[in-house]
Amino acid sequence: MPRILITTDYLRPGDEVDRYLRKHGHTTVHAPLTGRRDPAELVAALDGIEGALVANEPLTADVLSRAPRLRAVVRTGVGYDSIDVAAARELGITVSNLPGVNAGAVAEYTLGLLLAAARRLVQSAAGVASGGWPREDGHELRGSTLGLIGYGAAARAVIPLAQAFGMRVLCTTGVPGSERTGPLVEFVGFPELLAASDYVSVHTALTERTRGLLDAAAFRRMRPTAVLVNTARGGVVDEQALADAVRTGEIAGAALDVVSEEPLAADSPLRGVDGIVVYPHMAGQTAEARAAAGRAGAAELLAALGGRPRFAVNAPAPADGPAAGDIG
Repeated sequence: MPRILITTDYLRPGDEVDRYLRKHGHTTVHAPLTGRRDPAELVAALDGIEGALVANEPLTADVLSRAPRLRAVVRTGVGYDSIDVAAARELGITVSNLPGVNAGAVAEYTLGLLLAAARRLVQSAAGVASGGWPREDGHELRGSTLGLIGYGAAARAVIPLAQAFGMRVLCTTGVPGSERTGPLVEFVGFPELLAASDYVSVHTALTERTRGLLDAAAFRRMRPTAVLVNTARGGVVDEQALADAVRTGEIAGAALDVVSEEPLAADSPLRGVDGIVVYPHMAGQTAEARAAAGRAGAAELLAALGGRPRFAVNAPAPADGPAAGDIG
């Protein structure tokens, strides 16, 4: 029977996804990713595997080339920058993601980070825990401006939530004008968004174009009272430049759910900077989003193994399927 590798840590033997795959004649192998994994361990886990449901596994060209039976990989999320999709294409391996599967969860979490930053909730609770009673003034979201970098499903889900708090919403995106359907958002250029926003929230994929997009020059354009929020990918931000900008007061702070190296490295420049709060990549991790991702991922994997992927990012989508990816 075809063998399926599952590395997404919340998918477990005997659960709904496992039963679904086995019902369709597949043998499942669980090797959950709970931290960094040596490439040799991943190669060993892929031995004899035809399809894989993966987390943020570093599926490099070398790893993929050493998995001769692998035919399809599905990311149980939106981002797929950890997979060498070009190498996969050359090897005949279909790579899919699940666009929009956790958009609602990410949008709610984004508002949570905005509120926590505006009212300094983390710092206040830490002050109480250490024996103090801090009562520093916070800020209201109402009347402030939120700048969204990207116009994918998560960004679009943020817009009505932000507007419910009375925020003005700007957006910069590479999405064509004909696809900018939101009537309640103002589309502006990147420099204008940085200069006009009280909060800048990142919702774009990590590509060669966006890597390091938020660099020292970008932070110089932002307001000294501005806060950066990132629930997309850590590599979009130049972390040393961010640490310098917050430390010197060039911007007020940052709330980061993602960083360039996860878990956060001991020598990360983000550590010990007052005003920067790092969270453990939890934006899309709700029970509801995980269940939806598991079901959608299993269905996509079977479709891909059958030659009919709906969300392939390294092959043309079928005529009746949606466009691949969730970028820009």
